[in-house]
Amino acid sequence: MTLQLYNTLGRTKQPFEPLEEGRVRMYNCGPTVYSFAHLGNFASFLLADVLRRYLEYSGLEVVQVMNITDVGHLTQDDLANAQGEDKLEKAAREERKDPFQIARFYEEAFHEDRKILNLLPAAVYPRATEHIPEMIALIEELMSQGLAYESGGQIYFSIERYPRYGILSGNTTDELIAGHRVDTDPLKRGPLDFTLWKRDPAHLMQWDSPWGRGFPGWHIECSAMSRKYLGEVFDIHTGGEDNIFPHHECEIAQSSGGGDRVFARYWLHRRHILVDRRKMSKSAGNFFTIRDLLRRGCTGLEIRAVLIGTHYRSQLNFTMESVEGAREAIRYLREFRVNMDGLPQTPPPPGALDAIEDLARRWDGEFRSAMDDDLNVSGALAAVHGFVREAYKTCGERPSGERAIRQLNAWDRVLGILDPQVEGASAEGSGREPEGLSDHEVEDWVARRAEARRRRDFAESDRIRDWLRDRGIAIKDGREGTRWHRVL
Repeated sequence: MTLQLYNTLGRTKQPFEPLEEGRVRMYNCGPTVYSFAHLGNFASFLLADVLRRYLEYSGLEVVQVMNITDVGHLTQDDLANAQGEDKLEKAAREERKDPFQIARFYEEAFHEDRKILNLLPAAVYPRATEHIPEMIALIEELMSQGLAYESGGQIYFSIERYPRYGILSGNTTDELIAGHRVDTDPLKRGPLDFTLWKRDPAHLMQWDSPWGRGFPGWHIECSAMSRKYLGEVFDIHTGGEDNIFPHHECEIAQSSGGGDRVFARYWLHRRHILVDRRKMSKSAGNFFTIRDLLRRGCTGLEIRAVLIGTHYRSQLNFTMESVEGAREAIRYLREFRVNMDGLPQTPPPPGALDAIEDLARRWDGEFRSAMDDDLNVSGALAAVHGFVREAYKTCGERPSGERAIRQLNAWDRVLGILDPQVEGASAEGSGREPEGLSDHEVEDWVARRAEARRRRDFAESDRIRDWLRDRGIAIKDGREGTRWHRVL
């Protein structure tokens, strides 16, 4: 079966065929770094991560770009011409810091959190503030094509010049106006026109441009950065369902060149999640960052397992009970590896290795069939558990058990729920040395080992100790608990 993806552009499942044979170019809307990314943000980021992992499992090279929005994202962003205060500036005012300090602090926090949730690193994380020249160049192109105009020192995109506006969201201009999805900016020629370059003397983050000092609109940032790193047309664009309109709709309009070109061929969107069957909100007491959940005893891999376990086009209800279910599932699969590794080191009987190969091949077919069906992770997990049940009956000696472990580990390259990914080769070309386990990841493993010791699963406890030792982490148990340090 060929991978089928539900394309928001057309609202149907479509066979996935990359533009370039063997290579996929993908852009993911990343964090706006004015605060800690929350559970819903990471649900969207994990959609991109699982998709990338499965494409690579299928033998494709993936060039993944995730932007960092560090300017221009306004607080009222459900309108095409977003209004209100810049989110970075609002955070800077509230925390009494420079907006660039705010951005760098929360950007680093995002990277720490994504490692805890075991997201593979993108090829590049372009910052909006470092791509102002590319945005200005794109705006100049739009003006030369008659798609944008200057008014009062600001630059607007003219919806009247792009009649296909609404191709992604299904909105029509008449419906948007009737539904008051417009603002009353007197400088605009049309009620739906949106700003590409803004002027505000009070704004703390400003750059020179042909139209005077100012700053970019939110939508133009992604169009400029995706074009720089992926080309004028690429394969996949992902985000949350709240990005469909206006953000992604405006991206398509300003990247079209005034024609029928849609710059990304497949659009995937993660539905909003609920927490305890309610929309996340601070007033309801159910608004969680990853750090909030870690303080409540969750591990990053348990959170990941919950967020990917429900289909991305279904509404996930996140509860602490679902975390406990994920914890048990992860424990079961880890115990399977320990048990397979503990089988007697005896020669396999005739046909034993063939039997486990057949079993792995059959269940891998089920795994791929589920993932090919629009990334049906729950179906893929069902295949993993089916394999484990049969492998317990099939494997009686170490060689067969080792083959079973290799198969489980291969699937976990897609799921990423059993072991954290150690970032290394992905750092090539970034000017950084490959990274090992972060402090958060070590603490996560030490906590799992403590849990194994508590339930007297000493085989699992020893396996984690040895795994950490192989990665340069020494641990010592004492009366005051477990301590760890890095071995140089």
